[in-house]
Amino acid sequence: MGIIPIISLVVFITGLSIYLLLTLSGRFFIKSLVTKIKRQEWRFRYDKLNYLRSRFLKTITIAAIIMAAVIAGNTVSAQVTPPPLTSLKTVSVPEPGNLGDFVKDKVAAIKLGKALFWDMQVGSDGKTSCASCHFHAGADNRSKNQISPGILRINADGTVNPDTVFDVGGGPNYQLKPGDFPFHKLSNPNDPKTVVSDRNDVTSSQGVSNAKFVDVKPGSAEDEVKNELDPVFNVGGTNVRRVQPRNTPTVINSAFNFRNFWDGRAENIFNGVNPFGLRDPNASVVKAEKPNQLKFVKIRLNNSSLASQALGPPLSSFELSADGRTFLEIGDKFGRINNKKSLSKLPLDNLDNLADNLVGPLLGSVEELTGNLAQIGNSKSINTLLQNVLSIRGTKLPRVLGQKLSRLRPLGKQVVHPQDSVLGADSRSPQPGLKNKTYDQLIQDAFKPEWWKSNRLIQVDAEGRRTFVNNADNSSKTNEYTLLEYNFSLFFGLAIQLYESTLIANDTPFDRFLEGNTTALTPQQQLGKNLFQGKALCIGCHAGSELTAASVSSVAKDGRIKRAPFGAKSPEDNGFFNIGVRPVTDDPGLGANDGLQGNNPLSEARLAQLGKFQLLLGENPPTLNPPLNSSEKVIADGAFKAPGLRNVELTAPYFHDGGQATLEQVVDFYNRGGDFGALPALNLSPEEKQQLVAFLKGLTDERVRFDKAPFDHPQLFVPNGHPGNQRSVTDDGTGKATDSLLEIPAVGRNGGSSRPNFLN
Repeated sequence: MGIIPIISLVVFITGLSIYLLLTLSGRFFIKSLVTKIKRQEWRFRYDKLNYLRSRFLKTITIAAIIMAAVIAGNTVSAQVTPPPLTSLKTVSVPEPGNLGDFVKDKVAAIKLGKALFWDMQVGSDGKTSCASCHFHAGADNRSKNQISPGILRINADGTVNPDTVFDVGGGPNYQLKPGDFPFHKLSNPNDPKTVVSDRNDVTSSQGVSNAKFVDVKPGSAEDEVKNELDPVFNVGGTNVRRVQPRNTPTVINSAFNFRNFWDGRAENIFNGVNPFGLRDPNASVVKAEKPNQLKFVKIRLNNSSLASQALGPPLSSFELSADGRTFLEIGDKFGRINNKKSLSKLPLDNLDNLADNLVGPLLGSVEELTGNLAQIGNSKSINTLLQNVLSIRGTKLPRVLGQKLSRLRPLGKQVVHPQDSVLGADSRSPQPGLKNKTYDQLIQDAFKPEWWKSNRLIQVDAEGRRTFVNNADNSSKTNEYTLLEYNFSLFFGLAIQLYESTLIANDTPFDRFLEGNTTALTPQQQLGKNLFQGKALCIGCHAGSELTAASVSSVAKDGRIKRAPFGAKSPEDNGFFNIGVRPVTDDPGLGANDGLQGNNPLSEARLAQLGKFQLLLGENPPTLNPPLNSSEKVIADGAFKAPGLRNVELTAPYFHDGGQATLEQVVDFYNRGGDFGALPALNLSPEEKQQLVAFLKGLTDERVRFDKAPFDHPQLFVPNGHPGNQRSVTDDGTGKATDSLLEIPAVGRNGGSSRPNFLN
């Protein structure tokens, strides 16, 4: 035998011995193998020769089995080990394949999207914009009037059971304090059994006050509304701003998500009308094949969950809108002066008929949406609140936002920095707004004319019937919309998506380390990175370069549904997990239904079980191994989308309930295996916890911290609670509490100073 083979054999045996003795899997293999062999030793125990023979044979057998196992193990490892992480700069931002059928100038569309995202005039109150909840690292760092009680709570049988009691602070308009966190308190943060107190409140974002939509006032930023007493969000009978029932996630890097919202209801396919994609069989827009030849068309743009998501908040009576407003009316607000009565002035019975005949199939019945409302008790107003809670209500005609906007100057209440990376050339600084541009013009610059150019009108009557007409009939029983107004939801969704697709944070120390800069992460952060990818198990949910298994690339690789890699290997929606933040009955998350016709599950795995995957999602379900059984348990109840983690240092509070205020609290949560038994305990040492937190802080893009391009922005005034506290507020004379407004100054491409994080 030559020297090289001998050396190779020695090296192999030595390495193999070390592997078997020092690794958990190796020791387990030896133990199980020896146990099996010992069971056979009784055959030779009376014959020493046979016994020695057996020892020899055992040695040979072990060596042979070990060699086979190592070879096989290396083969399997090569097949299942994910490729090494790469910088996010190597990942293309997903984009719809047919975007060019709608957008003629992407730069102009981004300009339109940024203006709409930051414009306070979009809200019914003339103060609230998309950015009002996404101004700090794409999230929200406000801490007064940011608590919502557990209004999404359900009974074990799925019927609604809202908790309307404020456990944190005792009422709305409370100023949060560091000592309030975490909401699930333990005497020993490493032991989930040492519970001191437990509260199911949610830290989220304040939106608008409770009101019914009456009409737009073209040329006015504020809609005509009727204020109504809010059964939950009031202090001494005076309405305060409502707070969403889930924590606000960042919009930065959200372009990589296959679906959006915590529960995934913003579909990957954009239908031009609402968040629900192909789930809504009635969604259609209007196309001008010629300026005088219109037709209704159904559209579908893939990789567009951001456009789907964008159409929820503007009509949500919790976020931006009085209840009952539509996208057509928003367009009217920014559009031509129209003295005709709007649909909202029709008699109530006609409005009900319109909703039933036109969009009954879209929304489903109230009973389908909220479950058995009798379970709530005697509060009709709370029933109404539940109907509105997750951006589903308020979409009777999801286009009327379009009649609000041509005579209002874009960003007319806000200064735009002259060095803004997108809007700077149109800045009127120090005067507010953009110069020489209307929203009509911005739309025409961005989109192809077949979606906005026509000399005909779309007429809608009291029964919801739609007709193409040449002239307005000036009847109080109908309303007419230009093509641009009617398709406003299409423009709004795509423009917001294209703007948010520029908000990519990919220049973190972590990304530079992956690019080869070995000093980009400190030694402590590198140890934390190893924990993140190993012992701490973070990489299981926060996978890939995007650090989320809910990404477009993850779904493309592993499928929309897959089997869990542990336990019963139940089917689950890719990228959605129940990690034990709260009991399932506090918020069903992905386990809820969509509230549309048929009230179908949000879970795509459950849709596949029902045989509705292709019908509602537009493609065949992935093949699972073993095949999906229609009666097996699906992991969906209490599951939520895994967020990406870049800039997580800046986006507290954490989780879908906002119940953890610091990264240290988050690491403690994972270390003890969650609060409600969904995860394994990690048993990290105090030093390892610090290393993991240090690594998470290495995921911050400094451009985000200092609002440098593309994260620069116009001036913004955000509602920041109300003067007073949870026991007393001042009525502004309309039944609403007087607002406190916080100014976020305009910042140009070179950025500004950093703002304090949540509760800092």
